[in-house]
Amino acid sequence: MELSNLKPAPGSRRNRKRVGRGPGSGHGKTSGRGHKGQKARSGGTIHPWQMGGQMPLHLRLPKRGFRSIFKQPFQIVNLETLKGCPTDQPITADVLKKLGKIKSLNIPVKLLGRGEAETAMTVVVAACSESARKKIEAAGGKVEVAQ
Repeated sequence: MELSNLKPAPGSRRNRKRVGRGPGSGHGKTSGRGHKGQKARSGGTIHPWQMGGQMPLHLRLPKRGFRSIFKQPFQIVNLETLKGCPTDQPITADVLKKLGKIKSLNIPVKLLGRGEAETAMTVVVAACSESARKKIEAAGGKVEVAQ
């Protein structure tokens, strides 16, 4: 057996349909596309969102809500996330990035109060919730809000 002798299993392959090759082929003239119309033309496909002159569904439904252009996105960090952070230096965005707690230094960090602050620590973030601030200050630390 050699590569040149290999053949597909009988019945596993079919010849492709050759259309537009004259009346004797059975697929001549209109090549199985019927007579005229959009679907008979080259590149003529009817898209799923086209509804044949009826008002499209996406235009019939009402618009709802809006997106504020002034919304400030934050990276959320909870108190429980700060457990493994070193407390000998201020915890900043750079420290959190090195420890893999946040993804980007370009997006500001907001500290939220889920979890407990067990040790005194200094945290420098762009925003902080009131509950997180109270828990850190109760543990003897402080929160600095830096822009």
